[in-house]
Amino acid sequence: MSIPVFYATGSRRRAFGLSFLSGLSEPLGALVGWLVLRTVLSPSLTGVLFAAVAGIMVYISLDELLPTAREYGKAHQVLYGIAAGMSVMAVSLLLLK
Repeated sequence: MSIPVFYATGSRRRAFGLSFLSGLSEPLGALVGWLVLRTVLSPSLTGVLFAAVAGIMVYISLDELLPTAREYGKAHQVLYGIAAGMSVMAVSLLLLK
């Protein structure tokens, strides 16, 4: 977010400030969500929510990365990277259990 703001305004301070404020939205949103849902959150519900979010992130990544990779002729390299990343995550989950 910083680069477009910097090029639009020419101000590094403004670009940094707006990027910093944008970055605060995630932890603040997580805190508000936790405060609202803390009475109904259980380990099972937390696992289901994490799985849903992970699925959404994978879908969005594939939906954006694969068409762009095909455009540049690098579709196979992206698929190898995705498979390697998923494998690393799976192994780390098994080792940390």
